[in-house]
Amino acid sequence: MTTSSRNSSLALRNIRIICSVIFVAGIAGMIITSIAGNNVGLVNTIGGTTAISALVLLVATISSNTTRPDVFDEAAAERLELKIASLAKSGADENELRELVRQAAQLGRNNLVEITSSR
Repeated sequence: MTTSSRNSSLALRNIRIICSVIFVAGIAGMIITSIAGNNVGLVNTIGGTTAISALVLLVATISSNTTRPDVFDEAAAERLELKIASLAKSGADENELRELVRQAAQLGRNNLVEITSSR
């Protein structure tokens, strides 16, 4: 694991822990404050803080997702298929082009396995 990914995962974990603590404490605070004195301003302040911590948790989780949606993979595959068809139309052997793409994909998968196993 590289230093930057360790830092980002540690930072994300800290954000999740802090937001969870604020969220749980905020719910308890709203209940206790509404029972104790029915102070609407304080209940609203605690509720707003709780809502903000929930939003921060959602944004941190969504933005830390590094996988691309399948739509982008399908679009890239379509562009590759159009390029192969274009090269085949201009005189290149389509079977050789497809074999070259298979070898390149296999090389990419092997490199990805090496990168993830070294972490």
